[in-house]
Amino acid sequence: MNIWRGQSKLLLASQSRARKMLLENAGLDFEALPANIDERAVQRESGLSAPGEIASLLAREKALFISRQKPGQYVIGADQTLTLEGKILHKSRDLAEGAQTLAALSGKTHRLTSAFCVARAGQALVVHRDHADLRMRTLDLAEISRYLERAGPSVLSSVGVYQGESLGIHLFEHIEGDHSVVLGLSMLSLLAWMRRENLISL
Repeated sequence: MNIWRGQSKLLLASQSRARKMLLENAGLDFEALPANIDERAVQRESGLSAPGEIASLLAREKALFISRQKPGQYVIGADQTLTLEGKILHKSRDLAEGAQTLAALSGKTHRLTSAFCVARAGQALVVHRDHADLRMRTLDLAEISRYLERAGPSVLSSVGVYQGESLGIHLFEHIEGDHSVVLGLSMLSLLAWMRRENLISL
């Protein structure tokens, strides 16, 4: 069942497995296209330091990157930042670095800020962000090693070295916030905007 009412197919400026799953499960017919932007360079040139502002900026730039190529279609761009004790963490380069990240998150609460932008014809129509707070259970080095061995290198696509829709859920003792925000796309807010714009049939 496709609930999308747009005249042309919806586009997602991402190859994120979790974001694609969220859109598919919501009954939206879409095509995923990667937005090949240099995220670190965009962030550096912006001079922004607040996690929410950075997530919003990158979501916007991703949506606009694809929208300029496909001006007649609605494009969703999304981004997520992770902050621990006021510091923004970045994706790990390898599993060894991933183990260090998990050790830093162990026993502590961190914040995920997820932002999305919908663009069309090279214009940002809406930019929105939400956050979720996640407390990771205390993990020893053996548990971290065992988790990484079973989860595999695919977890490196996540800044927190976990995927909440799969084995990563075992790492947590408490999550406060919308599950879709944790997965990287605030579906309740996105669908509410689409409904107001008469773009979906539910």
